[in-house]
Amino acid sequence: MSDDGLPPLRDVVARHDLAPRKSLGQNFLFDLNLTRRIARCGGPLAGHDVLEIGPGPGGLTRALLLEGADRVIAIERDPRCLPALAEIGERWPDRLEVVEADALALDLATIVRPGRPFRIVANLPYNVGTALLVNWLAVPHWPPPWLSATLMFQREVADRIASDETEPNDYGRLGVLAGWRTRAEILFDVPPQAFVPAPKVTSAVIRIEPRPDPLPCPVRALEGVTRAAFGQRRKMLRQSLKSLGTDPAPLLAAAGLAGTERAEDVPVATFVALARAWQDVRDAAAG
Repeated sequence: MSDDGLPPLRDVVARHDLAPRKSLGQNFLFDLNLTRRIARCGGPLAGHDVLEIGPGPGGLTRALLLEGADRVIAIERDPRCLPALAEIGERWPDRLEVVEADALALDLATIVRPGRPFRIVANLPYNVGTALLVNWLAVPHWPPPWLSATLMFQREVADRIASDETEPNDYGRLGVLAGWRTRAEILFDVPPQAFVPAPKVTSAVIRIEPRPDPLPCPVRALEGVTRAAFGQRRKMLRQSLKSLGTDPAPLLAAAGLAGTERAEDVPVATFVALARAWQDVRDAAAG
């Protein structure tokens, strides 16, 4: 038995025949010491609801409950995992809610308790992790209802999230969006051999905290400007921004740029200024 009185996770996986599926981006963590470390990185859990995406057989779910989470809401799209998660629910009555759904199609506000801030802690499936984070960052209203997000990504994705213009090899649209609205810090690496099956890449745990007052900017305008700039990142901005369909010169002037810069050289605050200028042009054209 493990510290929580439940069988070792390897035994649970074998008993329920839960072979990880590549199509679902599944890589299971069996080491409960590691999952408890991830849970502790999620911040104070006592008195908080915790949202977990892709719990699989429940290794991290068990750790979150052991570390004192008031209630874990686990979103799982693989019906094969539901019996294993149900056993955890029996061990922790009234503290685990399992929602069978595709997290990409869910509005988080519909599954958490109204008016109750929550934390997100998850070993995200590799194939949807970036899309989920973009969904959470690109909501129209800010700050969001979540207090923090402690997430597992491939290390290269974590580097992109936490990057800025001082790290041009990693800096891109994701770094701008994350840097605008959040503070992101890579906490530690997780080697491939920690997973079953072992992926071909190192993973990393990253903690993301919402900024209470990011620079005001229409999120769709920022997405459009960064898409244009980084879509042709080897070109100077005066050329790459032409894909926005307007003369880039006034936008560049408004942001204090010469136009000879490349996207990887431009800090987040300047991208925000570009996006606001572009939105002003669009609003004026719309009358």
